[in-house]
Amino acid sequence: MQFDDDAPLDTSDVQDVRGSRVPGGRATVGGGIVGLVALLLGLFFGIGPQELGLADGSDRPAATASSLAQVQQSCRTGRDANTKEDCRLVAVVNSVQDHWRQEFARGGGTYTASPTVFFSGRVGTACGAASSAVGPFYCPGDRKVYLDLGFFDELRTTFGASGGAFAQAYVVAHEYGHHVQDLMGTLRRAQDGRTGADSNAVRVELQADCYAGVWAHHATTTKDRSTGRPLVTSLTDADIRDGLDAAAAVGDDRIQERFQGRVAPESWTHGSAQQRQRWFRQGYQTGDMGRCDTFR
Repeated sequence: MQFDDDAPLDTSDVQDVRGSRVPGGRATVGGGIVGLVALLLGLFFGIGPQELGLADGSDRPAATASSLAQVQQSCRTGRDANTKEDCRLVAVVNSVQDHWRQEFARGGGTYTASPTVFFSGRVGTACGAASSAVGPFYCPGDRKVYLDLGFFDELRTTFGASGGAFAQAYVVAHEYGHHVQDLMGTLRRAQDGRTGADSNAVRVELQADCYAGVWAHHATTTKDRSTGRPLVTSLTDADIRDGLDAAAAVGDDRIQERFQGRVAPESWTHGSAQQRQRWFRQGYQTGDMGRCDTFR
């Protein structure tokens, strides 16, 4: 995955609070074994902790800017994105939001941008305080994507994914799939409390996978908001394989088999490895969000 070296990056899409403290409360999802239980519940690539019953909604500390934040200073152009992980994620966020901005406009609608918050350890959100154990998530309360970059190491070492730049891009694009669902009123369908292979929770997650694939289909043709030319200049078959591998690694069946030794479809919240790959591939091959109706 490569970016236009000379294209400017829009760091306003990202809020970097790594190294800052969470004021006014404590995170209600801890690390260690508690974090592992969270993973078994299928929280990776989901909605915020309050909606999942894992955070106290009355405790809503706001993320504060960190003196350690470096994104605005170090992420200037696509050249930085080609050499630095956090800058690469800024570029992915730029490209994903440019795609959805243009997609909504083609349909006569208006896309409302959503920032991605880089954090470390724990963070305060409108959905409650959360720790890194929750994994990447989207909070509909403040319409922000939350991401601890340390998750990508866990994706390889704990979950057995091959890694790679596009595996990271897939994670980000999936979370923005939830934002699109929120704007379209679909996300609330996951909040009926049901789990299982045919639940709305699984269907919402699979649709977000499909939306991630739709962005990937258009990534090298989506026009950057400032230059009018594509920010992503190259996306290879190997990149797509990395994305598919990451999707499979966080399938409910793979996680359950790895950590509890058995597969229990009745408790699924995100779908199987095969389902997640299938729906990402559906979006990637068609490039049509209308082909992402997982509720049919």
